[in-house]
Amino acid sequence: MTQEQNLHQSMTQTPAYDGQPAQLVTLSNTHGMQVTFMDIGATWLSCILPVKGNKREVLLGVNSMENFDKQASYMGTTVGRYANRIANGRFKIDGQNYKLETNQAGNTLHGGPNGFDKRRWNIAEQTETSVIFTLESADGDQGFPGNLNVSVRYDITEDNRVSINYSATTDKPTVVNLTNHAYFNLLGAEAGHDCLSHIVSINANQFLPTNSVGIPLGNLKSVKSTSFDFNQPMMISERLLGDEQQKAAKGYDHSFLLADGCKRTQCAATVTSPDALVSLKVFSTKPAMQLYTGNWLGGTPNRSGGSYEDYAGLALETQFLPDSPNHPEWKQDSCILKPEQEYNYRTCYQFEFSGDSSN
Repeated sequence: MTQEQNLHQSMTQTPAYDGQPAQLVTLSNTHGMQVTFMDIGATWLSCILPVKGNKREVLLGVNSMENFDKQASYMGTTVGRYANRIANGRFKIDGQNYKLETNQAGNTLHGGPNGFDKRRWNIAEQTETSVIFTLESADGDQGFPGNLNVSVRYDITEDNRVSINYSATTDKPTVVNLTNHAYFNLLGAEAGHDCLSHIVSINANQFLPTNSVGIPLGNLKSVKSTSFDFNQPMMISERLLGDEQQKAAKGYDHSFLLADGCKRTQCAATVTSPDALVSLKVFSTKPAMQLYTGNWLGGTPNRSGGSYEDYAGLALETQFLPDSPNHPEWKQDSCILKPEQEYNYRTCYQFEFSGDSSN
């Protein structure tokens, strides 16, 4: 049985929260790259690359619904209605106050206690290289205003990209911020190595300092002469816990305001494996990206019957800056979606790996 068949079988043995088994979709390209998605959470479950003739799984994940329900790390899920944190679960639109359900230190994280990561999405369309998931979120869902119709489209391409297109419409002004919470370990998710020796670059001149529970302190700060300057590729461990910001978060868990050119064609971030056999480029039309180095992953179930350690993988979450509804002064697109508008953003994760002729 192939890795893909094993995953399809093991993930569907136990029903999901609604009593029905999950539905899985595997896409592949002609280079042997294979990605698997699941309707629960519109989740990116697996990403297998053929590296020097061996199949390397570079995405952290689980292999049973029981463990998916157990994990609280949002592994590979589509998070929404609002990714990252909203301070005190409160915001205002057009003078109207809204109070959300809170789920972390009195704040709303990743959409609230019953976010999009926990829902069964509808598989609206699929081909050998793409799948579209849709979801309807009712007015008042977790406290958010407006009936929201959401669509997430995943494509795999011949140049080894996983392209994610997010779109949404609403019938009432609301806030929207969708992202994917995949954790990457380019040495292999189950190989027992942490991500701290990965080499990372981020195309950003500013980052957002936060308090001890991840809420922005106010203003963006220059990365210059700080441990947050990734304009030149740097090993994560080089400046890990190198300042008070990181010490409070046990590592990197911060948003970077991406360079303007990223909205067009510039690369937002790169990651290279310590063995130099795999690299990842991130492209996005979103204004910001959160780098999270898996600081609290310890105890999260893995695929091999055990659990991941802290720093087992890193997430590169493209998004609006955290708590944006309460900071209209920040220089980025508005996170408020109005009925006459369409929310439309794209993020691509492009892999290069040794032994692949397309690179």
